Amino acid sequence: MTAADTKPTASTKVVNVPNAITLARFLLSIAVFVLLPLGQYVAAAIVFIIAAATDWMDGYWARKYNEVTQVGRVFDPFVDKIIICGTFIFLAAEPGSQIAAWMAVVIAGREMLVTVLRSFIEQHGGDFSANMPGKIKMVLQCVAAVASMVVLAYVQKTTAGPYTLALEWTALVSAWLAVASTVHSGVIYIFAAAKMIRDQSTTT
Repeated sequence: MTAADTKPTASTKVVNVPNAITLARFLLSIAVFVLLPLGQYVAAAIVFIIAAATDWMDGYWARKYNEVTQVGRVFDPFVDKIIICGTFIFLAAEPGSQIAAWMAVVIAGREMLVTVLRSFIEQHGGDFSANMPGKIKMVLQCVAAVASMVVLAYVQKTTAGPYTLALEWTALVSAWLAVASTVHSGVIYIFAAAKMIRDQSTTT
C-alpha cells in the first residue's frame, strides 16, 4: 500500500481551505463583537463587511474542489448565524443604532426556527437548499447592520449634523426591510415543512 493509497480523500479532511475560511469568518465576527462596545464603529463595519462578503467563498471552494465535509456543513451555517444574530444583538444595545431589541429577537428567532426546520426536512429526505428569499434576506440584513454602524460612527463624531436625520432614516428603513424579509423567508420554510408533513401523512 502506497502513501497515496492511505491519503484521505478531500471530502474526509476536516482541516481544509473551506473550513479555514469559515474559521476566519468566525474570528472576524468575534472582532466585530469586541469593536462595537468599544465604540469603534468604522472598524466594526469594515470587519463585518469582510466577514459577510466572504460568505460565498467557503461553499464555492468546497464544491469546486470536492472538499465538502460534515464539519463544514454544520460550521458554515452556524458562523453565518453568529455573524448576523450577534451583530444585531450588539447593535440593539447601542443607543441610536436604529436597531430595536425586538428586531434582534425576531432575527435570532427566525434563524433558530430555520435550523430546526432544516434538520427536520433533511432527516425526511427533503431539499433545504438556500433559496432566493433567503439570499435577499441575508443581503438586507447586512445592509441594515452596516447602515446602523455608519449612523453610530457619524453621530459619534458630529452631534446633530446636517445628514444625521437622513442617515438615521436610512438605517431605520433598512432595518425594517431586513426584519420583513427575515419574517417572509421564515414563513416560506414553515410552509415547506408543513407541506412535507402533509405529503407524508397522505402516503402513510
